Amino acid sequence: MKTPKTIEVFGQPSWTLESGTVTAFITQTGGQLAPVGFRLGRKTVQPFSIAPWWNEKVEKGLPPIVRVLRGDFFCLPFGGNDVPYRGVKHEVHGDTANLRWKPVGFTKTAAETTLRLGMELKAYSGHVEKRVTLVPGQTAVYQKHIVTGVNAPTSLGHHAILKFPEKAGSGRLSTSKRMLGQVFVEPTENPENRGYSILKPGATFDDLAAVPTVTGATTDLGRYPARRGFEDIAILVADPTLAVAWTAVAFPEEGYAWFALRDPKVLASTLLWISNGGRHYPPWSGRHVNALGVEDITGCFHYGAAQSAKSNVLAKQGVRTSVTPTAKRPLHVNYIMGLTAIPKTFDCVKDIVVESGKVILISERGASVGTPVNVEFLQSAD
Repeated sequence: MKTPKTIEVFGQPSWTLESGTVTAFITQTGGQLAPVGFRLGRKTVQPFSIAPWWNEKVEKGLPPIVRVLRGDFFCLPFGGNDVPYRGVKHEVHGDTANLRWKPVGFTKTAAETTLRLGMELKAYSGHVEKRVTLVPGQTAVYQKHIVTGVNAPTSLGHHAILKFPEKAGSGRLSTSKRMLGQVFVEPTENPENRGYSILKPGATFDDLAAVPTVTGATTDLGRYPARRGFEDIAILVADPTLAVAWTAVAFPEEGYAWFALRDPKVLASTLLWISNGGRHYPPWSGRHVNALGVEDITGCFHYGAAQSAKSNVLAKQGVRTSVTPTAKRPLHVNYIMGLTAIPKTFDCVKDIVVESGKVILISERGASVGTPVNVEFLQSAD
């Protein structure tokens, strides 16, 4: 079996995928995707966060996911999983984000380059196949996870973490049509544990620019970095009737926009993990800053499988918070992330229009940029 080149990148043995327009590294532990270099004209952009402790000795017992922490990774079950589920205690974000993946196939043709990885789940009696594909001439990464045999309602999702420039408000976050916006129903962090949060627990909102805080004022979640010294979580639930849901972050001064595309019937929500120096316990130690988790999931916030599988605060509002993959009915979780160049006059993504073989990003001021993307991949079941 052919396999791609393996090298150590930021302290982790990683597989390498290249297409001419994208160079991506995937860690053997946890299958975490980063760094990823997207070539936009004469420059290469690497949009993902890599934890600052990647080359440090960390305390024993720290989950592999935190030791490796970078880029995007698949979580099954998604969440902290502090509560045992059906008699099993899952790792934070599950086996798929913590255990070693095994290569099961690698193909490189003129049309695409694909790495296939496999994992037998220990905590669940199931199997996951991961496929990561690059297409020459495109600045997009295609990911497919095929989940079989879990036979229990579960949370799951992608966990992309973007790194923002130091300048306040330099990134502009936006999404497709939403049915709900809500702050996590508990304080994300507590001072007695050396952690601090600012958003009002449980607050609902329609406008990203007017989200309640514990001070009585409102804050803008659509502009980041912001609120240095705090760690917060909020969820944005997509309109389930959309054919394609999207999340985007525009960086006008940097000259690019990042976007993610998904089927909201599979990944119902976007969890925002707003990490800007609010954790003062190791290994975070107040230095994980200007990072934003843009995590497309199906789950009840970041609780985990046990809470997501039963009646919960989101399910009571009509939000899907779990799925049940079986041997007879495998679940295909298809996901696209991409980058495109934008002019400095491009302020914020107002809409993403899907056309044959491409997407068009339209700004609030009416400017538009197009980039090639095979959006039909989101519905593929092979």
